[in-house]
Amino acid sequence: MTRIGLVVNPVAGLGGRVGLGGTDGPDRPRVALSLGARPQAGARAAAALGELAARAGGPARDGLLVVTAAGPLGADSVAASGLADRIVYAAAAGRDTTAADTAAAVRAVVAEDVGLLLFAGGDGTARDVLGALGDVRCPVLGVPTGVKMHSAVFAVGARAAGEVAAAWLGRTGGVRLRDAEVMDRDEDALAEGRVTSRLHGWLPVPDVPVRVQQRKTGSTTVSPEAVGGIAAEVAERVGEGLLVLGPGSTTRAVAAALGADVSLTGVDVLALRPGHPPRVVARDASEDTLLALGPAWLALSPIGGQGFLLGRGNQQISPRVLRAAGGREHLLVLCTEAKLAALGGRPLLLDTGDDALDAELTGHLPVITGRRRTSLYRLAM
Repeated sequence: MTRIGLVVNPVAGLGGRVGLGGTDGPDRPRVALSLGARPQAGARAAAALGELAARAGGPARDGLLVVTAAGPLGADSVAASGLADRIVYAAAAGRDTTAADTAAAVRAVVAEDVGLLLFAGGDGTARDVLGALGDVRCPVLGVPTGVKMHSAVFAVGARAAGEVAAAWLGRTGGVRLRDAEVMDRDEDALAEGRVTSRLHGWLPVPDVPVRVQQRKTGSTTVSPEAVGGIAAEVAERVGEGLLVLGPGSTTRAVAAALGADVSLTGVDVLALRPGHPPRVVARDASEDTLLALGPAWLALSPIGGQGFLLGRGNQQISPRVLRAAGGREHLLVLCTEAKLAALGGRPLLLDTGDDALDAELTGHLPVITGRRRTSLYRLAM
């Protein structure tokens, strides 16, 4: 049988829609759950396995064995996908799972000589996998389920992870391994007002450029002229109304040009009115807060280097929020010409967790690059 490993961090991504910005640390998962967060990691891992099974098909599907850990650490996702499993690790009963469980599960799974280790989580989980593997060189691929995913070890979406896994295990298309960066947010730089990442090491990942994401690049200085032009264009389009600003240095600089101080990593809401300074209506807003505010314009800027517009660090702007806002018609994409050019023609990416919505949003969309300046640019899943 073809053996594939799976380890799920069941609390990865819990903090996204409730505005916590991540679930690293022992207390944050419980806080997130108390705020109404719902686990997402297991379902996304199951979607990846489902795509793998569909692409394997027939006898190849029947020959797949998923080596995993018990319960929410993997076996629940395997059961949902319909594949066969072999459980090699179980966390102690009666307590929350921890990073130590992730590491122990990884070591137990890799010891079974799997052809690929899938792990579901974010950058913190990638660091746990890196530490657990040590000098063991096992092919690895991340199923993106966290809030911040700056590393280059993740597929661009859950189903894309299954697609890449099928290509690697089937040895189709000449897929080779490349060493991909494991990154995590630099908290010292964040305290200085910069969103950048720190390198922690490399993991061998199947090299499928369109389906595996790039690492995040550090934020760059945005020229006042470019920001001022973008801000003026946004103000004219919104007129009088609510403006939801996604995280990032570009959107923060645009808010400053409008006359407002907003957070760097959260989702904030401004009330705009021509001839008046903007008013901050909400800071670090959750999905529920955004839904309660009613109709609004959504202003987002893609992540530098990766090109993600939705699904990385802004999960508060959920499919429900996007639909309530009117979808494409009320989505303002903000990006300087230099940042757009740095993508080298690669599309902006969507990973909202709702395949139907992502399909609706794909296609070409105007990107605001300055005053009365837009570029039509492609959005893809």
